[in-house]
Formats: sequence, C-alpha cells, structure tokens
Amino acid sequence: MSDSNAPSEVSGLMVLFVAGMSGAGRSSVANILEDDGWYVADNVPSSLVAKLVDFVHTDSPAIARMGIVVRATDSAIDDELAQVRGQLAHAGVRTRVLFLDASDQILVRRFEQVRRRHPMQGGATLIEGIARERAVLDPIRNSADQVVDTSALSIAKLRSVVEGMYPGSGDDKLSIAVQSFGFKYGLPIDSDLVADVRFLPNPYWIPELREHNGRDEPVRDYVLGQPEAEQFARTYVELVALVAPGYLREGKRYMTISIGCTGGKHRSVAMTEELAHRLAELSGDGPSGYEIRVMHRDLGRE
Repeated sequence: MSDSNAPSEVSGLMVLFVAGMSGAGRSSVANILEDDGWYVADNVPSSLVAKLVDFVHTDSPAIARMGIVVRATDSAIDDELAQVRGQLAHAGVRTRVLFLDASDQILVRRFEQVRRRHPMQGGATLIEGIARERAVLDPIRNSADQVVDTSALSIAKLRSVVEGMYPGSGDDKLSIAVQSFGFKYGLPIDSDLVADVRFLPNPYWIPELREHNGRDEPVRDYVLGQPEAEQFARTYVELVALVAPGYLREGKRYMTISIGCTGGKHRSVAMTEELAHRLAELSGDGPSGYEIRVMHRDLGRE
C-alpha cells in the first residue's frame, strides 16, 4: 500500500486487527467487539484500511475503537498488515493484533460440524487446507500482540477473555424488552421469559372497561388493584434481578420478557407497563442497570 493511501492525522483511535485460523473464532470475536461498542469491519482489503479509518473517523468522530477482521488471502498478508500498521501509527492511530488459534483436531471438528469447505482447501483435503492457512498466517501469529487458543473455550469464556484484554466502554447494561401478547395469537418466539397473567380477573367482562386497554387508567387501576397483582409484580421483578447478572456473565446482553393474557389488550398490557416501570426504578439502584423497552405485540388487534 503506497504512502498516498495513508490516513490523515487521527488521534484517540485504536484499531484492533483480528486475525487467525478459519474456524478459530474470528466471527465470534467480531460479534463480541460489536456488542461492546466497537465499529467492526470484516475482510477489508489492506489497500482500503487506511481509507476506511479516515472515513469512519471523519464521518463518526465519536468512534474511538475499530476492529478489522483479517482473513488469509495469500503469502503477502503479513507484509501488507505490517505496512498498514506502520501507516496508521504514523497517523497517530494505535494498533493491536489479536491472533486466534486452535488445534488442527478442533478445527477439523468445527468445519465438519458446519459442513463447510475450508477457504484454502481447494481440491485438497480439509487438513491440507488447514496446513496451508497455518503456513501463511504463522508470521502474523509470531508477531501478534496477543494469541488466544480457543480450542477449549466456550463463547462465554471467549467473551470473558477478549473483554479482559480489551475492556468495554463500561456500559454493561442488560437490554430488557418487556412485551405484552395475547395467547390466542400464539407465543412470541423470541421470548426468554414468559409469564401468564390470565389468573387475574379479566376486565373484558366488565362492560365499562371492555373498550379500554391496559394503558388506560381505569383498566390499569383495576388490574393492578388486584391483591395477586402486587405480589406477582414484586416477585417477578425479584426473579429478573436474580437472573440478570447471569445473563451478562454468560455474554447475553439482551433479554425479552413476554407477559401474556387472552387477547393481549388488558391484563398483559397493564402488567407489562408496571413491570417495565419497576425494572426502570430497580435499574437506578444497581451498578450496571438495565435498558428497558416496552412493546405491546397484539394491542390494536380485533
């Protein structure tokens, strides 16, 4: 890459090159970085890296961390990466190289599980393709800032390792979506936790409440005024508070709580609003907190 491609002066930006063997977890690390607020680009030609840095920094000044996934293309990849790092350093950009590796046995098993050809296999065997790639990437491995062997790592453990080396922005909030739904329209398939509030009296059978919904004060007061409603709301918030740290520990940043009644109009809507309110209040007491979103899937259906 010629010097004419060098980026303009950039300060405060860190670029992490994620290299490694195919099947060793590059895509998983890219997802981890994205979850932690990094801007991530995959398979960017070396000649375009500096231009991409310029573009991202100019277009989005708030971006301070960029991850670039490096894939083996030919035997010159090591020289190209070294040249790119030199040009970025000249522009004031800090760079690091994270190399992901795994044993040949594990790589073979992973490729067999997904039934994909190795990108450097060609007409040869899988193990020969792995050997070719290892030979091409060996210089990058030897010069990498960090090398992580993923042979025995789960996704959760890999996240822990990566975040230990490259801590997130400190915003480790769990994003919680609380949604109401009607059982007669089917269970939401994206639910992590499901609660059934059909044990509460149904406002539908009260003529003056039938045409209202759970966001309207008369219905809300009726539903939440039931003795069981208060105990349910309190207990369910305690349940969420119990499992939330485990979600974050296992690398899960999103939780969907679905609250159902018969039609998704009265009881589930009122309880969803109440749970979201209580979770938002609880969030202010914790070191991490939650990001709360409220949705009413079936509200408005006939």
